[in-house]
Amino acid sequence: MNTEKVTARRLTAEDIAELGLQDGIFVSAGTEGLPLDCYAPAFLTKPGKDFEGGAFTARTVFGEEIHVLPDNADEGGIWAADEAGEEIEVLQSAGVLLNLALFVPGGNKESLDSLYSAAREAFGAGVVQRWSEETVAVPDVKVDLYEEPARARKNTNSQNRDRRALDIYPTRVRFLEPSEGWKFIVEPHKEIVDDTPTI
Repeated sequence: MNTEKVTARRLTAEDIAELGLQDGIFVSAGTEGLPLDCYAPAFLTKPGKDFEGGAFTARTVFGEEIHVLPDNADEGGIWAADEAGEEIEVLQSAGVLLNLALFVPGGNKESLDSLYSAAREAFGAGVVQRWSEETVAVPDVKVDLYEEPARARKNTNSQNRDRRALDIYPTRVRFLEPSEGWKFIVEPHKEIVDDTPTI
């Protein structure tokens, strides 16, 4: 567990009421019932003055929502950096969790194992882990993906289409989102033939 020492002071409910969404704070790093004797960088979910009843909600940089009663001595409270304060241990946010969906052409157990081994060798055996694995057979075909206005007029030609991505596999389409006000059109892939005469 990587932590760094930060000089900070514990805030009262009155102090927190003056904070905005951009003000960095530290809250208890305990997660999903796992108590950790350190803090995590966080931000309030709404301006401090908008909370009522003395309870505040903060979201850590790790995506956890924490509900805090800052004046409760049994809780970790909310802290802010202050050179005149005391030292606290703060978790470093130096890692990124990637949820990967991989398409392996002709994929079999041997190719998946070699891919896993190569990733562990590149990033470290303690870093790369399989949390869940779903093996799904997908057709080895390509599609063309277009965007067009979600409310297009009928009987109009397709000139307003915008080619968003070319030669992509159908399994990737579900991980993409269309632009606001547009929808995806998926068509079988057609090779672009350049029939420009050459000399």
